[in-house]
Amino acid sequence: MHVSTVVKIPLDEASADDEEEDEEAERLKEQRLKEYAEKKAKKPALIAKSSILLDVKPWDDETDMAKLEECVRSVVADGLLWGQSKLVPVGYGIRKLQIQCVVEDDKVGTDLLEEEITKFEDYVSTVIPFKK
Repeated sequence: MHVSTVVKIPLDEASADDEEEDEEAERLKEQRLKEYAEKKAKKPALIAKSSILLDVKPWDDETDMAKLEECVRSVVADGLLWGQSKLVPVGYGIRKLQIQCVVEDDKVGTDLLEEEITKFEDYVSTVIPFKK
């Protein structure tokens, strides 16, 4: 034979237990949020970067392309890294300089690059940037 015993808990005691559990859950939640915030603060922020291909066109076929590239690479900025380059035939014996660079988006933009490169007006006719 099976006998079951029913224990009656007064309503006030049951609600007190629920409040304690709620307080404990709230403390645990606050602690975890704090730990998460600390962990996230230690993580370095991602830096947005873009790869840019620049077409730098000379005035004519007599322009010293080595000097033109030297001038372009002399442009220095925080967040700018020059990459590979090559000379590409355009026509009538004229070649353009195609040069790759990687920039940090918050620090360097295509406008700045164009402005700085076109200052070498003895060598540079136009600059056309292509963002990848």
